[in-house]
Amino acid sequence: MGQPRAAIYCRVSTADQNCDRQERDLRDFAERAGYEVVGVFKETASGAKTDRVERKRVMGLAQARQLDAILVTELTRWGRSTIDLVHTLQELQAWGVSLIAQTGLQFDLSTPQGKLIASLMAALAEFERDLTRERIRSGMAAAKAKGRVFGRRPGQRPKSDKLAPKVMELVAEGRSYRWIARELGINKNTVGAIVRRGC
Repeated sequence: MGQPRAAIYCRVSTADQNCDRQERDLRDFAERAGYEVVGVFKETASGAKTDRVERKRVMGLAQARQLDAILVTELTRWGRSTIDLVHTLQELQAWGVSLIAQTGLQFDLSTPQGKLIASLMAALAEFERDLTRERIRSGMAAAKAKGRVFGRRPGQRPKSDKLAPKVMELVAEGRSYRWIARELGINKNTVGAIVRRGC
């Protein structure tokens, strides 16, 4: 079996920073660990930024099975959030590629410990998703209790609000939504929405 192949991924948050220290440390780490470095990928992007071109390139190499590992100085250099980290870990695991941080936790998915940590992170990500959903529901309930109305209000649909009485009248006569839509020059879905609102 040949020398394992690794990509080095470095990221800084602002243009006044550079990746030199990260690259130097990761090259030393790769040499000590016996990795052949097949590429160094650097980018300047905030931790929350979703469009990371260089990270996408690394993921492409991983998917093409041209890597055995991705080396980063810290997991925060790679993941945008717990959910994002778990999502990419699951993809990498499916391709047989490990994400190895030089400091802190190492997601070497070739080891039982790495697989255990990945499973724990997946559970944490699900917990984070549940908390987010709960916060959204709680926030909406509090806003409704204060009288906030969600969705469009009367007057924000001038055409459908104006035609609503006619639509309800035709529905009461037994006309189909399609017929009413054609007759009044509106969309069939608009007819359904008017009826659901009970206008």
